[in-house]
Amino acid sequence: MSAELDWVAKATGAKSARRGERIQSLWSGYGELFRVELTGADVESVVVKSVQPPARLRGGKKDASHARKCRSYDVETTWYRTLAARCDDACRVPRLVEARGSKEEWLIVLEDIDAAGFPERRRDPGPGGMDACLRWLAAFHARFLGVAPEGLWKQGTYWHLATRQEELAVIEDPELRSAAPLLDKKLRACVFQTLVHGDAKPANFCFARGGSSVAAVDFQYVGGGCGMKDVAYLLSDEPGEERWLDVYFGHLRSALAAHVDREAVEREWRALYPIARADYHRFLAGWAKEHWRCDTHAQRLTRDVLRAL
Repeated sequence: MSAELDWVAKATGAKSARRGERIQSLWSGYGELFRVELTGADVESVVVKSVQPPARLRGGKKDASHARKCRSYDVETTWYRTLAARCDDACRVPRLVEARGSKEEWLIVLEDIDAAGFPERRRDPGPGGMDACLRWLAAFHARFLGVAPEGLWKQGTYWHLATRQEELAVIEDPELRSAAPLLDKKLRACVFQTLVHGDAKPANFCFARGGSSVAAVDFQYVGGGCGMKDVAYLLSDEPGEERWLDVYFGHLRSALAAHVDREAVEREWRALYPIARADYHRFLAGWAKEHWRCDTHAQRLTRDVLRAL
């Protein structure tokens, strides 16, 4: 740890760096997120994402899950190095201080987004918070409309079909299982491609006091795709999703550049929204079977999409 802190101090120009609070562990024991307090730097603190796969997985043959996770940290490092600086206050993200990475270890030093004015976390965003999250997504999708996902996931989101063959194989509903490639094909055929965050849940939004604006974190699954993937995921458990979809498109129309055909984008993406919902439900049907069996609303929505196909 002392070597890591020395490296952070050098990266930030600090005289010294001291480990502060542990913010959280990373999924499946792959590391942790913690705050580092600085002396003699331009800022008082930074946040470090330290990734080291569990010892039992290092150096051996990678299964699909482990390979996906390692790829996700390569993607996140690339995102911060190459594209994150394009985000402005409308789609705020932490600024990169420094990063290093290999096949077995990644260290990403980021702006402390709490200190930057986004200290609140919310399990339930509430109406104002949901509006802020949708406004962020609209600004993000507008900013990266037509941008190629170089170095990122070719298809963003952590549930896209190419990386979830194990989950596909155990889906109990034969109609949904057989329709999965068609759902995926329709989303990949989207004309107005953008970058998607890939894990746009409330836990990955940091709220300003009062919830009027947000910053987003956790870009492990950022990549190419239709913006509806993010919106369908965020609204998957939200009552009144049609109303919120209208809110999103209102923000999107305002955020899109003047030369973009706003009506064409909205027309295509609205038609793909139920496809994106069904695609996410396809993942849940294989990954969280008990949840899927109990979610009659999601089953009904998915069945409607399959009939339409």
